[in-house]
Amino acid sequence: MRTNPMKENLANGKAQIGSWVNMARNPAILTLMQSAGMDYARVDIEHSSPSMETIGNFALLSRALGFPITVRPPEGNREWITRLLDSGVWCLHIPQVDTPEIAEEVASASHYAPDGLRGMAGFGPGTDYEHGPIGETQNFINKQIHTTIMFESQQAFDHLDEIMSVPGIDAVTLGPSDLAQELGVFATPDQAKVIDEYRTRLIEGAVKHGKQVSMLVSSIEQGEQWIKAGAKIICYSSEVDLLSKGMNEGATRLHAAADAVQ
Repeated sequence: MRTNPMKENLANGKAQIGSWVNMARNPAILTLMQSAGMDYARVDIEHSSPSMETIGNFALLSRALGFPITVRPPEGNREWITRLLDSGVWCLHIPQVDTPEIAEEVASASHYAPDGLRGMAGFGPGTDYEHGPIGETQNFINKQIHTTIMFESQQAFDHLDEIMSVPGIDAVTLGPSDLAQELGVFATPDQAKVIDEYRTRLIEGAVKHGKQVSMLVSSIEQGEQWIKAGAKIICYSSEVDLLSKGMNEGATRLHAAADAVQ
């Protein structure tokens, strides 16, 4: 069975750089991202519309390429976690983890015994269609799973130490827009400053509890800032935003050139 490159690289201290996939439904985008030098793709199904069949196709190519996908489900419950992991997904990005109880449920659903109570799956994408000794196979698979949880509320930050103390959670991040909305600073001049203060609290808590930090950034400069601050997993923008900006720049400049010769 294949090993999870993201987990291995992080264990060796290597930062992982990726981007959201929100619109693309062709798994070939993973080949493009890998060729561009990215380390992983984060596929969204909380605010986007891919089907489980699409996710399954992404996961199979991901494993074949050795280019991990991390998937954000609509909810971090047992049903979603089971389906994603059994389809071959190595990495989870779980939203709305507001309490230690939710974190414990996520960790348990993500791992087989003795580390959790993940639903028992057999021969399939999650085992690369390979058979292995019972017990050893489950222990091996447990070691490949990488689980990130999202702090998206004041309640989550109020329970920061308890949540980060939960075994089986590898990394933490925050949802900047949802958090800003709850804190009442969304679209105000104070938003960036307040959210950066919460990012700093997240990093300090992660260092204390031995967790990795994942950070969503909208610019290269912002990514550099948080790498220097200690983030090891950077999600730079999204394929939608990067395509939009590239097309906009091309259209604007070429229209201007055409207008100049008329």
